[in-house]
Amino acid sequence: MRASDPMPIVELRHITREFGSEPRVRALRDVDLTLERGSSLAIVGASGSGKSTLLNVLGCLDRPTTGTYLLDGIDVSHLDEPRRAVLRAEVIGFVFQTFNLLAHRSVLDNVMLAEVYRGASRQGRAERAMAALERVGIEGRARFLPTRLSGGEQQRVAIARALMADHSLLLCDEPTGNLDSANTASVLALFDELSASGLTLVMVTHEDQVARHAGRRVRMVDGVLTEEEA
Repeated sequence: MRASDPMPIVELRHITREFGSEPRVRALRDVDLTLERGSSLAIVGASGSGKSTLLNVLGCLDRPTTGTYLLDGIDVSHLDEPRRAVLRAEVIGFVFQTFNLLAHRSVLDNVMLAEVYRGASRQGRAERAMAALERVGIEGRARFLPTRLSGGEQQRVAIARALMADHSLLLCDEPTGNLDSANTASVLALFDELSASGLTLVMVTHEDQVARHAGRRVRMVDGVLTEEEA
């Protein structure tokens, strides 16, 4: 489904997440969140506020204790793990603060590995990887090793890897945390382009510069989500 589809890409309804036995830790408290296709959202908050837990729920890496999560119109709250894994691979891309690139493999190889892990067909894989690199403007570095790239270029490779499956939703956990100001600006400009093309972006960040680039900003405080002015 694309940005023109009227159905939201994400709907969270009364989501809670609790850990432990007694006393139980309530990491998320009655969270409601709707994301339209092609939108961008920044999640801000102090350490321990629940923002990473929220991102894990959005990425189907963790299950809510109670509530309903509709991803691409599918209620994933009670899906078994194999079905959740398939849906996650089809819909969601991930970008992290650490680039997680293999230093001894070329940029092109690193991007192609995304399909190796998913078990996708080998036919046309190099062409699809090059198309992803072109999409993030770094196709000229395809044969380089990651160690020859700047931090911003390495993050672009990581984003290209996340885009290999033509996902609808991109989840970014502190994506500029290891970058200097110039590389941060470069990656944020790329995020603007991706959002304008219809990709839905969610970023966890503690940096105001990053949060200001999102169309929406929400704040987590003790597991409670509140909307802030963008």
